[in-house]
Amino acid sequence: MSEKRRDHKNRLLRTGESQRKDGRYVYKYVDAHGKTTFVYSWTLVATDRTPRGKKTDISLREKEKIILKELEDGIYLRTKNLTVCQLYHQYTRYKANVREATKLGRLQLAKALKKDPLGHTLISRVKTANAKEWVLRMNQHGYSYQTISNYKRSLKATFYMAQQEEYVRNNPFDFPISDLLEDNRKPKTPLSAVMEKNLLTFLTTDKVYRKYYNDVVILLGTGLRISELCGLTIKDIDLDQRLIHVNHQLLKNEKNKYSITPPKTAAGIRTIPMSTLVHEAIHSLLNQRKSNLGITTFLFTTRNGQPRTAMDYASIFRRMAKKYNKQHPQEILPIPFSAHSLRHTFCTKLAHTGMNPKALQYIMGHKNISMTLNYYAHTNSDMAVNEMKKHLT
Repeated sequence: MSEKRRDHKNRLLRTGESQRKDGRYVYKYVDAHGKTTFVYSWTLVATDRTPRGKKTDISLREKEKIILKELEDGIYLRTKNLTVCQLYHQYTRYKANVREATKLGRLQLAKALKKDPLGHTLISRVKTANAKEWVLRMNQHGYSYQTISNYKRSLKATFYMAQQEEYVRNNPFDFPISDLLEDNRKPKTPLSAVMEKNLLTFLTTDKVYRKYYNDVVILLGTGLRISELCGLTIKDIDLDQRLIHVNHQLLKNEKNKYSITPPKTAAGIRTIPMSTLVHEAIHSLLNQRKSNLGITTFLFTTRNGQPRTAMDYASIFRRMAKKYNKQHPQEILPIPFSAHSLRHTFCTKLAHTGMNPKALQYIMGHKNISMTLNYYAHTNSDMAVNEMKKHLT
């Protein structure tokens, strides 16, 4: 029977353990990929003193305990060398079938991770405390509550994948963001009837912004998303039947490339009837376009005939609201004012008329009825009293 190995202190060594001539301990094992691997330490057990001049580290037996636990759990040690950036890249590759807007958001998060220490941290070393520090840093760098919340949700999903693949045991992003940041998002406010009337009057008289009168009328009268409005072509308009067919949207990426994609959700494919005011606005636009129909079939274009984009309108509406509010200090537009403010106003108005929620859900292109029902909550005491009176006997 062969004699068991002993270290320089005459202690019995376990299977896989050995000690080199310089006193360093070695543990040899086969990892989850079948590769022979070695780990080293200057001490065998936690109570040993590290030799003078050598780097302090946990003992060999402590390392063995971690390794055996991870092999038992099936956690691949090779994947522990992934950084957060690399893990996020893997996550986005595995879930590549997403819309253009989602891809753009992923690019933004990837850039933010590259600039932050968290992105270069090994996933095995990311703890909840690290994730919380990241949230605070993002806030200090000026990212909005909504953006941080979206990014955190993406990273939580990324680490959930890592858990499923058994790269890590715990998800460091599994905590409520409200523990760290106050939700400072301003509630969405629809335009009042007075605001809406004043805005349209302003647009008919202002020398700079009157050219956007028809755009605002159509947004107020259809509830279209701005990307859907930008994507409207002449073929989508049925003036005879007074219908707008929505089956795509126009996006523009960071490289200034246009793309036509399906609406935000499958529910976004819909047909919207035109009011008299919307019909007149579209008829007016088509008459203006007769001279340059050969350039593009898009309904909303810039001076050089290029399709107008959501980014264009964001700038337009920001400047428009600033000028309008100076002239109407008693009835200022909600800030930030955007195309979505008009969509919000449209939906709230129809909800107040008592329109069937499912019908309104279809017109809005909402995926979930809960999104539509939220607009029915924008009511005041008079509306509630009048609504109840209708049902009293």
